[in-house]
Parts: sequence; C-alpha cells; structure tokens
Amino acid sequence: MRALHTAATGMAAQELNVQVISNNIANMRTTGYKRQRAEFQDLLYEHVSRVGSQTSSQGNILPAGIELGSGVKAVGTPRLMTQGGLAATGKDYDVAIRGEGFFKITMPDGRTAYTRDGSFELDAQGRLVTAAGNVVQPGITIPQNATSVIINAQGQVSASVPGTTTPTTLGQIELSHFVNKAGLQGIGDNLYYETPASGAPQNGTPSTDGLGDLQQGNLEQANVEAVSEISDLIAAQRAYEMNAKVITAADQMLSATSNLMR
Repeated sequence: MRALHTAATGMAAQELNVQVISNNIANMRTTGYKRQRAEFQDLLYEHVSRVGSQTSSQGNILPAGIELGSGVKAVGTPRLMTQGGLAATGKDYDVAIRGEGFFKITMPDGRTAYTRDGSFELDAQGRLVTAAGNVVQPGITIPQNATSVIINAQGQVSASVPGTTTPTTLGQIELSHFVNKAGLQGIGDNLYYETPASGAPQNGTPSTDGLGDLQQGNLEQANVEAVSEISDLIAAQRAYEMNAKVITAADQMLSATSNLMR
C-alpha cells in the first residue's frame, strides 16, 4: 500500500526536524550561534488522471485530475543569520559585531575561517586568539606591559603603555561579509568556511560599506527564541504521531484485505 511509504517519508522528515530543533535548543547559550530551520518539499506525483486532459470527443477538458503524491523530502537546513542580542561582559577582549560581518580566523592548516564569536583571549605571544587558540586576523599583538586595551567601533586596536601619554595603535580588525551568508559551511567551534554557495568574502573596515560596528566588552548571544523552538517542537511531534497513525491504519486495512481472501 502506497500510504505506508508516504507516511514513512513523513516520519523521517519530522525526525530530522526534531534533530534541527534540538540542536537549536542545545545552543541557546552559545555565543554567536545562528539557528537553523528544516525545509521540505513534496516528492513526485503519479498522474492517474491528468488535469487538463480531454475527456470526450466533443473537447471537454478535465477540470481537476487525480494526482497521488509519494511523500516528502528534506531539502535543506539553512541558518537564519539574524542579529542576536548583545550581552555586556566588561572584558577587554570580548568583542561583538553589531550588524553585518564576520571575524576572520587563521586555522592551523592556514585556511581562513569566519565567526561571529568575539570571545577572544591572548596567547603566550600576546596575540588575539579564539578560545581554541586560533589567531584572529591580522595577528594583532598586545604588549605585555599594556595597562589598558581599546577596540573602537571601527575595529582599531590601541593600548596604553607606561611612559606614553597617548594610546599606541596596534592594528586594525577587519570584517568579511558574503552575498549568501546562509551558504557558509559550519565546521563547529562557532566557525564557518566559505563555499561556492556563499560566494567569495568581501573584506572591509567595520562601520563602512554596509559592515557592522564593533562593541568592546560585549558578546553576541544566540538568536534562538525558546518559545518559538518549543512551539515548533510540539508541532513536529504531533506531525510525527499523525504519520505513525497513518502507518497503523494502513496496516490494519491490509490485514482486513488479507482476511477477506482467506
């Protein structure tokens, strides 16, 4: 019976939907996390009686045909790159992006990754690094005797050191943005790689060319809304249950048909 396979595709689709929702909920407190959404499409149809076909020699046209669908399939789990809320931390090396853009990170293999997570630290050489120890481009080094560090809205990094009356400029943080942010490939650790779908990165200075500005002493929170996720979870659970009931009903119908033939 076709309904068994059709309902099975529905159960598989809702299982994936629940997995996406559970990952969103698990990352509610992950800095810079962008929620995902499962998207689906219907599968091919069998046209038992094709709409618009001629029904008589007089030229009558069938106004509505008979199409039997074969279920549903998952086509993507795009990320929704909306702005998350900013939370003040007061830490000098915590930086949030308010608006468009990604920080550029140098990976151990030399590749460039991108992130919205600005919870930076200093390594043994005084360089700005991520929590995993990867260097923030362009490799800004903070002097060991620095008494204070300032990262302004335009990404300029400066530090006050003993014996000077004005802060010393140390470097400039750049941001990158993409034509299709949802096309970035997530690799874990709050990092993304560019892909052919995202397009090449377009680099620039914060607060220029449509890029956001930087907020020192703040971190961007995940854009996950708990109430929305729970609502979606309940809907996915009910859809799964309904597809399971279809399988039960189809099985009972097959059993009844089998009993008639005994």
